[in-house]
Amino acid sequence: MRNTLLIVQMGHPPEDIRHDFGEQPDWFRRALGELGVHTQVVSPFLGHALPDVDVHAGAVITGAWEMVTDRADWSERTGDWARAMVAAERPLLGVCYGHQLMAHALGGVVDYHPGGSEVGRLPVTLHAAAKDDAFLGHLPESFEAFLTHEQSVLVPPAGATVLGRSDHDPHQILRYGPKALSVQFHPEFTAPLLDACLQRGAERHAAAGRDVAAMRARLGPTPESTDLLRRFAALAGL
Repeated sequence: MRNTLLIVQMGHPPEDIRHDFGEQPDWFRRALGELGVHTQVVSPFLGHALPDVDVHAGAVITGAWEMVTDRADWSERTGDWARAMVAAERPLLGVCYGHQLMAHALGGVVDYHPGGSEVGRLPVTLHAAAKDDAFLGHLPESFEAFLTHEQSVLVPPAGATVLGRSDHDPHQILRYGPKALSVQFHPEFTAPLLDACLQRGAERHAAAGRDVAAMRARLGPTPESTDLLRRFAALAGL
């Protein structure tokens, strides 16, 4: 199965999101689109065993509606596996919850951001070190990405390189090794999917002083963000 990309699914989305958009693996498959990447899904939250680190060409750890600080057994088990993947220098990409879990597993600090949640189509800015990064060097200094999260990587693990930030979160992109990275934003999201998330949380966002109508109006394409998934597939040899 070294010609497959493993999608590590971290929990189910809310029922209304599942009904309209499917589950996280569906979003990644659609984002990879015409590349024809073969995928396999493992769901630790359902008790699935994680494979040996060398079984698949690479792996993506998805986002979730759970919180890393809950320290669920299945999440901690996935964190242990992620640490083994990094040590073995296997291609691994963490997204949102996966980003936070990788940072936690490797010794960083994850918790609720003191400035609250971050949500919307927002700019991510690369640091100078990203210009020479094989994964990110093709990107413009700033690009749009879809974000929706309450917790953040507050302190990156020792040895990790911070490659990107947003105005809200200084740790948007982390590199842990030659083939292991994580991003806080969602390269697999589409505008309709984030729009559905905004609508279902509209009351909460309005209570926090956000202009939900303006946030929805700002939704649009995020091609640079989406392209990162394709580049990761190439990094894994797919």
